[in-house]
Amino acid sequence: MAGYFLEGFQLIKGLDPVADAFAGTVSTDVVDMSEFSEVAFVRHDGVGATGTSTVTVEACDDIVPTTTSAVAFHSRAITTGDTEGAITSRAAAGFATPAGSSKIVAAIVHEVALAASGYRYVRAKYVEVVDSPVLGGVLIFGKKKVARAISNSAID
Repeated sequence: MAGYFLEGFQLIKGLDPVADAFAGTVSTDVVDMSEFSEVAFVRHDGVGATGTSTVTVEACDDIVPTTTSAVAFHSRAITTGDTEGAITSRAAAGFATPAGSSKIVAAIVHEVALAASGYRYVRAKYVEVVDSPVLGGVLIFGKKKVARAISNSAID
């Protein structure tokens, strides 16, 4: 029998969906990557035509985090229906999200990207570039190294 999708991935609430979700600077929960080979921070924007943010991914020394270090990652945007954009390599400096309502922007980090920092925790950070309210939130997908039906908490 083939395994279920959710035995290979763990879903983690990163940021609850709210109006003006990305005002100023906001970060997702910090995720312990020790049980994941990669993590995807999937941002879903609903209403908000012009607001944009710079997206970065930070390696973190602990769950607080006390110290962070921006790392390289990959991204993909879906700005129309389910038409996927190209997977793009991003430098640690990050990138600005596209403007427009009803879009998905994923930031994907592999465990090897954290190796240089020596850290095992990670989070996504969004810094507002164009100040215009965006209704949105972030769901995190952790790709498990070992598939199992029930996972340990990744955000204690």
